[in-house]
Amino acid sequence: MQCNQDKQKIPIPKSIYLSHPKTVRIMKNVRILLMLVALLVAATIQANDNGKGKKAASTLKVDTQKSTLVWNGKKVTGEHTGNVKLQSGNLQVNNGKLTGGEVTIDMASINNTDLTDAGYNAKLVGHLKSDDFFGVEKHPTATFKITKAEPIANAKAGENNYTITGDLTVKGKTNPVTFPANVKISGNKAEATAKVTVDRSKFDVKYGSKSFFDNLGDKVINDEFTIDMNLVAGTDTANANAKASAGK
Repeated sequence: MQCNQDKQKIPIPKSIYLSHPKTVRIMKNVRILLMLVALLVAATIQANDNGKGKKAASTLKVDTQKSTLVWNGKKVTGEHTGNVKLQSGNLQVNNGKLTGGEVTIDMASINNTDLTDAGYNAKLVGHLKSDDFFGVEKHPTATFKITKAEPIANAKAGENNYTITGDLTVKGKTNPVTFPANVKISGNKAEATAKVTVDRSKFDVKYGSKSFFDNLGDKVINDEFTIDMNLVAGTDTANANAKASAGK
């Protein structure tokens, strides 16, 4: 027999190895690292999911040539109607929804479309531009700025689907106005149509108003007048692409 027998390696039990302080620290750090990686991956996936289908906020310029404003005013003995032009404007869209916008109206462009006699027509338009009504020399523009655009729940196709609230400024006076509107948004294009009712007495337009004068008889002109608004903003992507291709 050999006096010095080969020493046999005695296996260390797994339980002892795993319970070693150094091993415990390493495993704990690995678990923490794995948890951090898992949280980072989950956050990235969530962010990607939240961003799916969302469109960037954009400001669409109003096409003043395609947009229209048609006014109508009534009095005891009849009514008159006409147009007024937009000077500039924009509609703000975010993720396919209207969020804001503003327009500037060229008050000097106001006209009449129902009087066929040139003399009577010119007389009415001149009166509307005077200080009795809109005082366009001192106040050449009016403005409307949207402060709230609230979608109408369960609105049917073709019907008003937004309630619009904003600040209307006429003759230097600003008052809130609220009205329902039909808003269509498609790609880079938006269109809004509405009938807006305005109380002129709130804007210092006093002529023929029973809110300021008594005993007017059949000379009374209603305080409220309406504006049929059609705003077209942005560009038709398909047409824009076609024009761009044609120009190459």
